[in-house]
Amino acid sequence: MHQPSMDSGLHASTMKRLNLKLIPFLMLLYMVAYIDKSNISVAALQMNAELGLTAQMYGLGVGLFFLTYILLEVPSSVILTKVGARRWIARIMITWGIVAAGMSLVQSANQLYGMRLLLGAAEAGFTPGIIYYLSQWYPRSDRAKAMSFFYIGAALASVIGLPLSGAFLHLDGYFGVSGWRWLFLMEGLPAVVLGIVVLRYLPDTPQSTHWLQPEQKDWLSRTIASEQAKTPISHHAAWQTAFRSRQVWLLSLFWLLQAFGTIGITLFLPLIVKSVSGQESFTVSVLSAVPFLFACVFMYLNGTHSDRKRERGWHLCVPLVLAGVLLALAVATSNPWLAYGLLVVAVGLNWAATPVFWATTTEYLSGAAAAASIALINSIANIAGLGLPPVMGLIKDVTHSYDYALLLVATALLAGGVLGLYLGRPRRAAPPLPVNPSRGFDEAKSP
Repeated sequence: MHQPSMDSGLHASTMKRLNLKLIPFLMLLYMVAYIDKSNISVAALQMNAELGLTAQMYGLGVGLFFLTYILLEVPSSVILTKVGARRWIARIMITWGIVAAGMSLVQSANQLYGMRLLLGAAEAGFTPGIIYYLSQWYPRSDRAKAMSFFYIGAALASVIGLPLSGAFLHLDGYFGVSGWRWLFLMEGLPAVVLGIVVLRYLPDTPQSTHWLQPEQKDWLSRTIASEQAKTPISHHAAWQTAFRSRQVWLLSLFWLLQAFGTIGITLFLPLIVKSVSGQESFTVSVLSAVPFLFACVFMYLNGTHSDRKRERGWHLCVPLVLAGVLLALAVATSNPWLAYGLLVVAVGLNWAATPVFWATTTEYLSGAAAAASIALINSIANIAGLGLPPVMGLIKDVTHSYDYALLLVATALLAGGVLGLYLGRPRRAAPPLPVNPSRGFDEAKSP
C-alpha cells in the first residue's frame, strides 16, 4: 500500500546520488574531449599562417577528423558493450590524449591531415559510449535533464577552453616553441591522466557501485530493466537492428541537420568572430566563448522543461527553428555587434535541442541495438563535420565572407526543427516481444 511513496523516495535519493557521483565526472571527461576536438579553431589563429594554410586547407584538416571518427564509431560502440564502459572509455581517452598532444609536432599541411585522421580514430565511440552509459543509469523521467548536464560539459569546454586556448597562444616563443604548439601539448595531456582515473573510478553498472545503498541499486536496476523491456527495439535485439530501423535513420537525419550548427559554426566561430569584430586573438577567443554560456542555460531549461511536461517534439522543434531564423537575421544585418548578438543566441538555441534529442533516442532503443544506433546516429551527424568545414572554407575563399555558409547552416536548422516535431510525437506503448521473425526488425518503426 505504501509502495508508491517508497519508490518516490528511492527515486529522489537515487537520482541525487547519481547527479553527485556520476554527472560531474562525466562532464569533466566530455569537457576535455570537446576541447581536444575543437581547440584547432583557436590554434588556427596562429597555425594557419605558420604552416601556410588557406581557409580551404584548414577546413580539410578539420574535416578529416570526422572521416576516421565516422568509420570507427559503430565498431567502437559495439566493443564497449562487450568489454564494459570503464575499460573502453579509459582506452579511448588515453589514446586520444597522446594523439592530441602530438598535434604540437605538426610541421606541414599533410602532417596536420594525418594527425587529425589519427585523432578521429582514437576518439571514435566516446560520445555515443557515454550517452549509452547514461541510458543504463537514468530512468526516462530524468534522462533529458541528465543529458543536459552532460552536454553542458561540452558547452563549458568552449566557455573555459576557448579563453584558455587563447591564453596558451600567448606562450608563443617560450623555449622557441610557437603558442599554438603549446596549446595542443598542454590541452592533450589531461586526457591521458583522466583515462587512467576512469579505470579506477567509473563503475560499469549500478550493482558494482559502493556509493549506492542496496535498496537504491535494486530500485534502479528494476526501473531500468522495466523500461528497456518496453522499448520499440528490444533490449535483446542484435546490434545490426540499428541499420534496419526507419526511425533510427530519421533520428540520424535530424542529428545531421542539427550538427550543421554545432559542428559548422563551432569550428569556425573564432574566425567568424574575428571577421566580424576585428579584435586581437585573446579577445576573439573570449567573445567566441560567450555563446556557450547561453548554450548551458538553454540546454538545462529545455531538458528540464521537457522532462517535466513529458513532451519531446516541440522541445526539439522550437530551439532549432529559432536558431535558424536568428542566424539568417545575423547575416542580413549590417551592424557587426548586432550580428554578433544574434549569433550568440542562435548558437545557444542550437544546442538547446541536444539533451531532448538523446532522451528521445534512448527511449526508443535499449541494449546492444541502442549502443549501435547511438553510434550510427552520431556517425551520420559527423558527416557534417567531414563535409561542411571544407565547404565553408571554400565559400570564404571564393566570396571573402562567411555569409552564404551561415545561410546554408540556417536552412539546415529550419529543416531539422520541422523533422524534430515529427520525431518527438507521442507513441503508444510497444507490443511485447517476440517479433515475427519472418518480418525481421524493420518493424522498429513507431507503433
